[in-house]
Amino acid sequence: MMRFVLATLFVLTAGLAQAEVAAVYDFDTREQEVRYQNLIAELRCPKCQNQNIADSNAPISQDMRNEVYRMMQAGASNEEIVDALVARFGEFVRYKPELDSRTFLLWATPAIAVFGGLLVVAGVVIRARRSERQATGLSAEERARAEQILAGQDETRDR
Repeated sequence: MMRFVLATLFVLTAGLAQAEVAAVYDFDTREQEVRYQNLIAELRCPKCQNQNIADSNAPISQDMRNEVYRMMQAGASNEEIVDALVARFGEFVRYKPELDSRTFLLWATPAIAVFGGLLVVAGVVIRARRSERQATGLSAEERARAEQILAGQDETRDR
């Protein structure tokens, strides 16, 4: 019985040993805390690819959160903080990269895709209208045959 109690206690406390302690930052005002939360939510983890540094458990994200906090305490603006992290980790850390010569294609791709789709639809409609105009009527032979069928004088049925 004692073994069972010890094994149960061990299993229950093993999960606590694996738990990660979240960093706690002290802010002077609620606005600073909201600013910090907004900043870490808009920066992407370089290791996790599509996860912001607020949600990532990667060590690089922890370092980035510490850097954001340190720079905020030093009085840096949001732009200065983001620019410093972009300079260190590259443009990838922004979820919404700025429009410049390097990111023009990224921002223009949706518009190009919509414009291309409209061109394809217009081409299909134009082609369909042209084929309707070019469709010729029945020849005299075909018309006579159709009239025979409609009149019930089909030669093949009589046989």
